[in-house]
Amino acid sequence: MTEPAGYDYFETEADIGVHAWGRSAAEAFAQAALGVLALTVEPSDVAPREHREVRAQGATSEALLVNWINECLYVHEIEGFVARRVEVDVCEPSVVHGVLHGEEIDRTRHNLGTVVKAATLHRVQVEHDGRWDVRVVVDV
Repeated sequence: MTEPAGYDYFETEADIGVHAWGRSAAEAFAQAALGVLALTVEPSDVAPREHREVRAQGATSEALLVNWINECLYVHEIEGFVARRVEVDVCEPSVVHGVLHGEEIDRTRHNLGTVVKAATLHRVQVEHDGRWDVRVVVDV
């Protein structure tokens, strides 16, 4: 039986590392975005009232992952949007497209956590060996 998609965190100097996995690159990229956004607001506290489309491009799988995370962070920071769930419907070698399901930040209901500045290329990894594993370090 295949382990369900998910994410966790790993130790890194001064920043936070997010490790995500899935049966496909799309699942792993979606979980990586959710793991990063969960640092800002707990997903279970968010109602899936609205959605935002997010697209990114990258010359390598690693650049694509970093650009994808940064585009999701842009929606969070600039639009004040928090996510309960992330879906990726296109994850090809140079492009990723997905949807953030959530709502605008409501400071009476959402406890704001860590401020995430950006995903970085430091220690980024995209691997496939029976399942997709991705790692990204975010600057906090």
